[in-house]
Amino acid sequence: MMLSICLVSCSSARPFYHSRSLQSFSQSPRICTRFLRSLRAYGVPTGTEYVPVQSGEAPADRRCNYAGIQLDEIVCIESGKVRLDSWIASRIIGISRARVQSSIRSGLVSVNGRLIDKVSHVLRAGDKVSCTISELQPLRAQAENLPLDIVYEDDHLIVLNKPAHMVVHPAPGNATGTLVNGILHHCSLPTVPFSDREELLQREDIYEEDEFSSFLVDQNSTEGIRPNVHEGNVRPGIVHRLDKGTSGLLVVAKNEHSHAHLSEQFKQHTIHRVYISLTCGVPSPISGRIDIPIGRDLNNRVRMTAVLGPKSSQHARNAASRYKVIEILAGGGCALVEWRLETGRTHQIRAHSKYMGIPLLGDEVYGGTKSMAMSLLRPRTSTSYQGQLSQLVSALERPCLHALALRFKHPHTREMIQFSCPPPADFSEVLNQLRQIGREKV
Repeated sequence: MMLSICLVSCSSARPFYHSRSLQSFSQSPRICTRFLRSLRAYGVPTGTEYVPVQSGEAPADRRCNYAGIQLDEIVCIESGKVRLDSWIASRIIGISRARVQSSIRSGLVSVNGRLIDKVSHVLRAGDKVSCTISELQPLRAQAENLPLDIVYEDDHLIVLNKPAHMVVHPAPGNATGTLVNGILHHCSLPTVPFSDREELLQREDIYEEDEFSSFLVDQNSTEGIRPNVHEGNVRPGIVHRLDKGTSGLLVVAKNEHSHAHLSEQFKQHTIHRVYISLTCGVPSPISGRIDIPIGRDLNNRVRMTAVLGPKSSQHARNAASRYKVIEILAGGGCALVEWRLETGRTHQIRAHSKYMGIPLLGDEVYGGTKSMAMSLLRPRTSTSYQGQLSQLVSALERPCLHALALRFKHPHTREMIQFSCPPPADFSEVLNQLRQIGREKV
């Protein structure tokens, strides 16, 4: 079947564009009596449907708050083993893995009659799993009326153009002014203020992709919140992240079904993301694939690094990036480089570019310092340009990295939709100045 593609550019998109093709869908009439009884027992409206996954059955669209749903099944796997959180998520259609993890940590899951609170507990064939899904709690963050550059929005998701210097979600030291704070206000969601001493986010290695996250708060950390609050259909779900200094496109799920579907696309690497950067120097060769594991830098805990030795020594994870030089700038002093990620590790592009010897322009943490940039550019730049170029480079306060394009399957309509957004002024001004000095298209 042909999938239509919708291309939306930031320069032409209306702030609150709604597609008529993206409307609410009717629920399937099939209902499993056993689980319907569980829903009634926990006060969930019987119009909300839960259908367990049957062998060979393709997942279907489901809308459900999930709170109170009970699962009692015997693990049936042909061979090997599987994580507890992953297996439960596979048995309840549309639920997010972070929601399952919250239920496990809340003491609502047992295996063979023994309470299990470890999300990575290993299941084997024949294990009996009993699970009750926990209540969905409001986010522990304060709604703020912040300017949001919304490229696209409908009932299921929001695509935003994140400015540089905005943090995606609250964390100790960044309790306010984040993208999540703005989304909470935009969606008019109930919130709970917190102090800086509180741990604001339960970071989950969902699908073992550092960049992908779900802003779902653990039930155990929501003291004082009424236990019967149900916000499953409106809470914003951060599906993936951008670094504070990175600008560009980011998709946010508006409900749990959309979050689960988008997260699965990230897991399967079917969401296409294109980044552009300005690098100090030109990569050689001018296009290629970097497949080097990334781990925490033992000498600098805020930095990641390429790990060439045993991955276990630094808890490194596989990381693969494809790059292509678009333009050679200023006689080879810089380059405009396109990146496509196969994995989503923390600081992946920044760490891989440093490994290649071409750190991102303006990336002080990974070696793309202003002094390094000018040492490459001055010998290649006439004196008439040096003053203005030095001023522009000195004014950079972040890595020149921008999330240019995003393409994915809509979680409701199943249509492929695509968005693009040009880089902001700080990136564009430096790029234009470098082009005036010298430009060679590749």
